[in-house]
Amino acid sequence: MLLSNHAGQPTARFSDYLAIARPDHWIKHVLIIPGVAFAMIMSAAGPVDYTMLAGRLLACLLVAMALSSANYTINEWLDAPFDAMHPTKRARPAVQTTMSPTIVFAQYILLTSVGMLAANTLGGSFATVAVVFAIFGVIYNVRPIRAKDRAFLDVIVESLNNPLRFLFGWFAVTPHVAPPASILLAYWFGGAFLMAAKRVSEHRAIVEAGGTASLAAYRPSFAVYTQSSLVTSCLVYAQGFAFMMAIFLLKYRIEYLVVIPLLIALFAAYMRLALTPDSAAARPEELMRQPAMMIGAAITMALFGVLTFVDLPWLNGLTSSDLIHLGMGR
Repeated sequence: MLLSNHAGQPTARFSDYLAIARPDHWIKHVLIIPGVAFAMIMSAAGPVDYTMLAGRLLACLLVAMALSSANYTINEWLDAPFDAMHPTKRARPAVQTTMSPTIVFAQYILLTSVGMLAANTLGGSFATVAVVFAIFGVIYNVRPIRAKDRAFLDVIVESLNNPLRFLFGWFAVTPHVAPPASILLAYWFGGAFLMAAKRVSEHRAIVEAGGTASLAAYRPSFAVYTQSSLVTSCLVYAQGFAFMMAIFLLKYRIEYLVVIPLLIALFAAYMRLALTPDSAAARPEELMRQPAMMIGAAITMALFGVLTFVDLPWLNGLTSSDLIHLGMGR
């Protein structure tokens, strides 16, 4: 295990141990909301007991916060020697203070235990997702696999958190019915696009701050990546998202097609953000400070909601295999 301890550094305080759990990253759990919404729309489970649902959603949120903070705890601890080579991450507590391995490990065990205990109250399906979430946190951060050091695999593994969060929301509402595979794959591809775009921004910032020699020192995968390969991967993930979304809307509700132009605009705006120096794309938790992006996302989600209940019969022709007859005779 890599240690973040260095002679001459101040001893970590309680606030430093709290900081490596990254409560400021809990905003990412907004990705649970679509899972809740689609479960309520698609599961047709009958009358809803809103008191019980509220309790299950609170437990769901506790699970997501505890398990993600457990993953962040080992993430920052094991990343400290590498973060010291990053132009902004070198300011993190795990780099700047001397932390106790015992306390870090105890914090990880405590958070994981709280998350698992809460998950078990929500049924077997939810608990299984929680176990997978925790396991992939280890796969991503801990040797010998440590997927985050392997180019392209790092994005694939990290973005798995997106469909897992969707499943948290879905199984909190309806634990006995699984969601469509197409929406889960779309969520996965969408998350991969966001993670690859984040690396585009990070890669550029590291090169500008210290040159290409700093890339491998920060993370081995960055020695493999180039701006060209990262941008190309973003294109692949965006196409995968679009394809899976097309399958979903054609199978379940053609009206959602109206939302596609807004989704394309959001992907384009995020890619533009990733190519902007020192942008929020490298720090997704700061996206709340991008009002245009947030307004666009809110409008998109609101339109999803409206189109769930509004039928547009004229779109049904797009699913027909009939050829178009022009009615032009001799």
